[in-house]
Amino acid sequence: MDHTLLKLGIYNDTGKVHYNLGAAALVEESLKKGEGVLTDTGALSIKTGKYTGRSPDDKFIVDTDNVHDHIAWGDVNKPMDEKTYRHLKERVLTYMGDKELYVFQGYAGADQKYTRKFMVINERACQNLFIRQLLIRPSEEELEDYGEQDYTILSVPGFRCVPERDGTHSEAAIIVNFKEKIVIIAGTEYSGEIKKAVFTVMNYVMPIEENVLPMHCSANMNPETRGTAVFFGLSGTGKTTLSADPNRLLIGDDEHGWSEDRIFNFEGGCYAKCINLTQDGEPYIYNAIKFGSEVENVIVDPVTRIPDYFDGTLTLNTRVAYPLEHIENAIMPSVGIRPDVVIFLTADAFGVLPPISKLDSNSAMYHFVTGFTSKVAGTERGITEPEPTFSTLFGEPFMPLDPDVYAEMLGERIKKHNVRVYLINTGWTGGPYGIGHRMRLKYTRAMVTAALNGDIEKARFIHDKRFNVHVPQECPNVPHHIMNPRSTWQDRKAYDAQANKLAKMFKDNFEQKYKHMPDAIKEAGPKPIEKNRHFSR
Repeated sequence: MDHTLLKLGIYNDTGKVHYNLGAAALVEESLKKGEGVLTDTGALSIKTGKYTGRSPDDKFIVDTDNVHDHIAWGDVNKPMDEKTYRHLKERVLTYMGDKELYVFQGYAGADQKYTRKFMVINERACQNLFIRQLLIRPSEEELEDYGEQDYTILSVPGFRCVPERDGTHSEAAIIVNFKEKIVIIAGTEYSGEIKKAVFTVMNYVMPIEENVLPMHCSANMNPETRGTAVFFGLSGTGKTTLSADPNRLLIGDDEHGWSEDRIFNFEGGCYAKCINLTQDGEPYIYNAIKFGSEVENVIVDPVTRIPDYFDGTLTLNTRVAYPLEHIENAIMPSVGIRPDVVIFLTADAFGVLPPISKLDSNSAMYHFVTGFTSKVAGTERGITEPEPTFSTLFGEPFMPLDPDVYAEMLGERIKKHNVRVYLINTGWTGGPYGIGHRMRLKYTRAMVTAALNGDIEKARFIHDKRFNVHVPQECPNVPHHIMNPRSTWQDRKAYDAQANKLAKMFKDNFEQKYKHMPDAIKEAGPKPIEKNRHFSR
């Protein structure tokens, strides 16, 4: 009987419980079980069944006495009572009793002062490979002194929930119990749920226990000055792509903590979208797809084993997971000094937001709590084309606490350290989705570079009255007309109507969710205007 599992209530006497297998062994296990195939570069290619993205409607937090007053209950953080949880957990533990299992004991948090230990138990070898590459991998010496884990994740995609019996929304469920420090992920083969479960836990414990601001962001570093920047944004906005900059050191692509004097990666790997991926466009990501990496839902030629990154037959949310070591300019350990630049990334499907704007401290707080973007196809179940959304803190699905907790921490850090803040639109230009086109990556990269090195501060700025932001009128290596979105539309009246529509959405969303915010922050947001007077000097 496996005594580590026995402590959790898993009576597994199969003799087939594998601990901390390396990447090669896990790939072998996965191939042996028919979970995937190798691509021509040696990456493991798998399919995740009908769940090709996160399933937010299936996520619950167990309503226990120690968390009840802390959680921001609602449509995102849905409660499950303890009795329902216990019954479902018993069935899951019984299910795991006769299964071959794969156990990974890893870390979240590259700054050892704030590290948390996660033990992840998978019934699929490929999912164990995934989380092994995404979390921080202990050395042999660290494993010997690993001790008890802080949190346990049970991932059983073969277990199907019955909503009428289990109190779930569907056959799948993601259930977080902060009191027992256990996460159950059942009924879904999409590995991203494991990654985001870790993030959800860190988003709870870091502010409460450590006074660390958890952030849904990527981060990189100037190799000479060691200055750092963070990029906030939801999936599909460019966090991974834009932080993989050949002229900067990569700290991480998705999840970080900001303490009093440092930022640090929660993870030890990256999880990048790879639809339409090319070596010329995104060489760091493209070249990271080699042995030890895992690609999800990418169509692979059965003869040549060459992936077709332009084929979205299974989903547009095709993904690749790889360890940070696969990025040649990644810094290890992934820790840096506190940021001097913050960039909010948004993918505006209306095609009306400026490609880059400068925010003051009040407008920075406004846009942080607002978190506007467009969900791109495939990132969640049911999303087939860009869908405008307001996701608080650019990561609402993963934030269990009241938004004010995170917002106040960010605002305090921005003001205290005089951090420069920019809003960058990686979405549409020349018209809305279906008429215009996505902003060219090379232009966005040029704007990011100018924001990071300070060149954008030399530009002439115009105040956009409608969106209440300061818009630079020139940027190195970016065509002049791109800087003002209205000039990229053939029909200027159509632009005004669409821009007013979005500005009203901002206004209505803020009034509905954030009435308690200070007046200075309320007044920092967009305001619909009827006449064509949206710019002032």
